[in-house]
Amino acid sequence: RFLFLIWSLISTVEPYTEFKRVAEENVTLPCHHRLGLLEQGSLDIEWLLHVSETVQKAVITYSGGHVYDDLNEDQKGRVSFTSNFRAGDASLQIISLQSSDAGKYICKVKNAGQYEWARITLKVIEKPSKPKCWLEGELLEGKDLSLQCRSASGTAPISYRWQRLSEDEERAEHLPPTSRVNISNPGQVLLKNLTQMTTGLYQCIATNEAGQENCVVQVTVQQAQNIGMIAGAVCGVVVGLCLLLLVVRLTIRRKEKKRYEEEEAPNEIREDAEAPKAHLVKPSSSSSGSRSSRSGSSSTRSTANSASRSQRTLSTEATPHLTPPQYSQKEPEGREPEPKKVDYANLMKMGATLVMVPAQSRAFQTV
Repeated sequence: RFLFLIWSLISTVEPYTEFKRVAEENVTLPCHHRLGLLEQGSLDIEWLLHVSETVQKAVITYSGGHVYDDLNEDQKGRVSFTSNFRAGDASLQIISLQSSDAGKYICKVKNAGQYEWARITLKVIEKPSKPKCWLEGELLEGKDLSLQCRSASGTAPISYRWQRLSEDEERAEHLPPTSRVNISNPGQVLLKNLTQMTTGLYQCIATNEAGQENCVVQVTVQQAQNIGMIAGAVCGVVVGLCLLLLVVRLTIRRKEKKRYEEEEAPNEIREDAEAPKAHLVKPSSSSSGSRSSRSGSSSTRSTANSASRSQRTLSTEATPHLTPPQYSQKEPEGREPEPKKVDYANLMKMGATLVMVPAQSRAFQTV
């Protein structure tokens, strides 16, 4: 019994251990003690995470008969004691590992003035993220093409490897003989002097100690003459469409112009329109000579006023050489009266308006 007490009072230090786990997996960090046989009410257990030399965070503790597992916000709900920690197994379990869980862990057990502890280093490694594959260069015969591949995240070092896939994607094939791998950047492969044989599927595999991910890219090499034919066909179609649009536009404008001319034609006044013709009146007898002389002047004025009203809408120029209307004078019986000239100034005073009279209508006389 004396030897047992001595053995139980001696502090024991477990050897320094290291664990390496993949992200999203679970891990159990061991911590065993023999201080549970001492006073049950004074047992304290504490797990600490050393983030750096000066910063440490409490992960989980047992004190005063209570467990406190919500001390670290980053690990809240993911840490717990694995078994009967009072009896001697104070191991720590962490589920759904994250990269922030990596670091140095210390387990401290205290009871009745005695201490036991364990030191464990945890490394969390992440698989490469799904890499991105892309092409750089022209997919034409005789040209060079570069295959690029890169993962955005993952624990270094990450290695890259390119391979060609069969048509059914069931087996891997070697790269074309003209391909060259960039030693300083294995994610880059140069395909030189492209041919139709270079066409196919190419796969990039990103690998580290945690696992691997891959991506696939299609390479389709085209003939240069086919490119020229396609470009010529496209240009021809574009030019044809432009010509068609031009013809349609010209046709529409021609129709609009024709419709406009048809609408404006009734409003135009022809300059060669004939003036209204006056009716000729022959003298009935010689006894009316004196009346004809008096009525001639009034008839002329009436005719001039009527012609003025009917021609006000016409826009014509006055002709200075216009011959004034002729009036008849009283003559002896048996002879026709000679034309008598009317004073032009008197007609203007009476409000008469000069009117353009066509040549064929100047010969008539008013009696």
